[in-house]
This record gives sequence, structure tokens and C-alpha cells, in this order.
Amino acid sequence: MSSAARSRRARAIAVLGTGSDVGKSVIVAGLCRLLYRAGVRVAPFKAQNMSLNSFVTVEGGEMGRAQVLQAYACGLVPHVDMNPILLKPEADNRSQIIVHGKVLGSHDAGNYFTRTRELFRFVRASYERLASLYDVIMIEGAGSAAEMNLRDRDLVNWPVVELADAGVVLVADIDRGGVFAQVIGTADLLAAGERERLVGVVVNKFRGDLSLFADGVAFLEARTGVPVLGVLPFLRDLELDQEDSVEVERYRRTRFTSEGVNVAVTLLPRMSNFTDFNTLAAEGDVALRYVASPLDIAGADVVLLPGSKNTIADLEHLRRVGFDEALRAHVDRGGELVGICGGYQMLGRMIADPHGVEAGGQTPGLELLDVVTELLPHKRTMQVEALPLHVDAWRDSAVCGYEIHMGVTRRKTALPCFRILRRIGEAGPRGEPASQEQEALDGATRHDGLVWGTYIHGLFDRPGFRRQWLNRLRERKGLPPLPIAMSEAVTARLASGLDRWADHLQQHVDVGRIFAAVGTGKATGKGVRATYTIG
Repeated sequence: MSSAARSRRARAIAVLGTGSDVGKSVIVAGLCRLLYRAGVRVAPFKAQNMSLNSFVTVEGGEMGRAQVLQAYACGLVPHVDMNPILLKPEADNRSQIIVHGKVLGSHDAGNYFTRTRELFRFVRASYERLASLYDVIMIEGAGSAAEMNLRDRDLVNWPVVELADAGVVLVADIDRGGVFAQVIGTADLLAAGERERLVGVVVNKFRGDLSLFADGVAFLEARTGVPVLGVLPFLRDLELDQEDSVEVERYRRTRFTSEGVNVAVTLLPRMSNFTDFNTLAAEGDVALRYVASPLDIAGADVVLLPGSKNTIADLEHLRRVGFDEALRAHVDRGGELVGICGGYQMLGRMIADPHGVEAGGQTPGLELLDVVTELLPHKRTMQVEALPLHVDAWRDSAVCGYEIHMGVTRRKTALPCFRILRRIGEAGPRGEPASQEQEALDGATRHDGLVWGTYIHGLFDRPGFRRQWLNRLRERKGLPPLPIAMSEAVTARLASGLDRWADHLQQHVDVGRIFAAVGTGKATGKGVRATYTIG
């Protein structure tokens, strides 16, 4: 690369971790927000993400939700270049590989790692496109910065740092214990050139009196020679979409109540897109609980079957632990049952897999909706806006979300749930042209409205439909309806969460030193407080 081209290229900071789940994603989002508020053209980048929480862009590409949040923090429309490779686990040792938003194939771990050199060209192409458009790139690493057994096959940590010529912020999680071993061990395992890139260390998720860790900071700095840029107190009720299972664990012990709507979400081994339920959990009259046992749905007003990366295997899991009988009894008692994507497919009479997309053959469904599903090899990914048909029309009741599924579900006697207003992205599965009726309608509902399903992820994000549906549940329970303004306030609060987090980060971390590493010291100011729109 010529010196002129390099001078036009974005500067970069990489946020790497001492391990998984230490908070890299949200720290990148917070730093992105601070730069954006200061008027800096900034974009996020994570070369490879492994997650079952994904999103569909306006172009119809699939990418990780963490980079979507980071894009919103930058005031940008999400693009697959921000996450060029997405791995979606299908089994313990096998993942679907998505490159630049489209399915490349499915591979076991050993086979995948033999292809990392080949796949890095996609990483390089995406990074260079972003670097030519923005002033600063905020890079997120994966796992540990010192995965010694994977160093020769790594395409997300140090190879990207070197590609971007980036300074590095190392994040450690004190809440899990062993923070000294985390930081010192990681620093000791880095090569000399890698250690020279360290701008500093951030100790995340501290609980208690910060002054009690002053000696700890001094010890870490003396032992590693790397400055500790800050100790971040644990921020309670941080309402940002989380990439990993943190949010699920948070709601495992929720208590149901007679004064609100009790929502149970079944835990599946390959559950996908649990972010579908974050806005519900944020409502003041909702008690949301993730349930692993049929006994845990006792007291639920509605049970939600989430999406799945392996619908047939997860359906068999539900049967094995007794959920099939419990769900049938729940509906017989007058409870509501809703399936989203894979959960919708499970509610039907049959799931056929003639192409061997999952297990092959035919598998009976829960037989609670009169629909049948055929799995197809091509994945359907698109954004969608739709109007509900199964609940009374109300102002601002349209839903806006996205479809991610490999299959077609056909209604028999069941009625549709939504009328499609528009779709953005791909037209339909290759080799299986969608009928005009299929394109115009979505989902299915039973005649009594107690059982329904849809392919639309994110259908609860808009406050109008969310409140309309919750009020229907409240009415069934004998509770008075609540005004839409309450749900609109929830959406506004969630939209301001990025600024709340960025302010917290700025208060406790020397962000000036981080931004000085990319020649953007002005980003320490408050700047403009902007919000992003959910849905």
C-alpha cells in the first residue's frame, strides 16, 4: 500500500479480552458512541463472530447482533462488512458458516480451522472497504487475546490488529474472579511486538468500593508495565442487547405475579435470537422467565417458543423433557402459546426435511397449529414490515422485523397472523418459488387465538403492537389495559441505553488516552446525545 493510500486509511483501536464474556462487545459500543457524539466518523468491525443471535441487513445479509448494536452506536445502518464471518453453531462441534451475509456451508471445527487462511481474504476485503470510508475503526476481538493453541489459525484477534496497525485495549472481568491471573497471564503470553501495542487495561464489572482496588491497580501496572485505564463498576440494569447468555441467566429466576403479565420463554439447546424478548422483559407489567423445565411454566399467562438453529433436534428435546404435554395442558387451561421462526415450525402438524437440512425424513410437530413445514437448503433472509390480523387493529400497530429461516410453512385451516406491507432483501427461497399468497401473508393462528406463530423476528420491538398484545393478555387475566404511552416510554428508555452506557464508560475510564492512540483526543467531550430506533 502506498504512503498516500495509507494516509487516507482509517486509524484503529482493537478491544481484546482476557477471555470470553468479559464485556468486549459493550465496551466497543460505548467507545463507538463517544466517538460518534464527538463528530468522528467511526465504524465497528469484528472479523468473526460466533453467535445464534443474528440480524438481517437491508441488503438481506445476515450478521451478528453485537455489531448491529455497535453500528447503531456509530449512527450507522448495519452492514455485513462490520462482521464478515458469522458462525452459527448447529451442534457441539459443527457450525453454519456465513460469509458476507450469505451461507457458505456447514463445517465441523477441525475442517473450519483448515480454511482460516482462505477465509482471511474476506476479512481483509471487508476491513479495507470500511477503512476507506471512515476515520476510525473500532475492532472487537474474540475469546482471549492469548489463545495459544489457535494462534496459527487465528483470523479475528492479532491478524486483524496487524492488518489495521491498531493499538490494543485489553479488557478483564473482575466479577468472575482471578483478575490478576487474567491480566498478567495474558500479558506474559503475548509476543514482544504485541505487548508494545497495548494502550492499556480496563478492569470490567467491579462491585463494591472502587478505592479498595487501588492497590490492585498499582500491582497490575507494576507487574505488567501497562497502564490500567480504568476500573468499570458493574452497571445494573444495563438494557443493551447482549450477544451471549448473560441476559438469559438474568431472567432464569424471575417470579411470576398476579398483578401483571407472566411470560415464559422455553430454553432450547440451539435457541436463536433471544433478543426478540428484550423489549418484553423491559415492560413494567411483564414478568419474563426463561424456563428449562415444564414445571417452570406454572403460572405463565403466555409461553413463547423461540427460534432455533436446529428445529428438529430442539423439538425432540422439548418432547424428551416433557414440554409437549405441558404446553398442551397450558393451552387447555386458557393460556396463550406463541412460536417464532423455529418455534412456529414446531407448533405445526409436521416438519419435513427431504433435503437433509437437519435430520432428514419427517418429524411430527406439536400438532397445535394446522400447518406443515418443509425445510429447504436455501436460507431466507430479509427485513419485513407487517400489519397484525389476529388482534384488533390499533394505531401504530404495524410490526417491523426480519426473517431468517430455512423452510416454507403452509397453512391448512389455520388463519394468517400478519399481512405483509413490504419486504426488503431476497425475494424467496431458490428452487421453491413463493406463491402470491405466501408472499402477502405470514404466520398462522388457531381459531380461538390462543396458539399462533410467525416467522418475524423482532415483532415485539415496536411499542404499538407490543402494548396491544400485552393488553389482550391483561384483559384475559381480568386486569385493566395500560396506555400505549407506557410502552413508548420503554422504547425511548431502551433507545437511550447507549448514551447511559457511554457516559458510564467515560466517567470511569481514561478514554482520552484510548482516543489519543488514534489521534482523536477531542472525543472525550460529551458531544451530541443521539438515540437509535429499535425496530
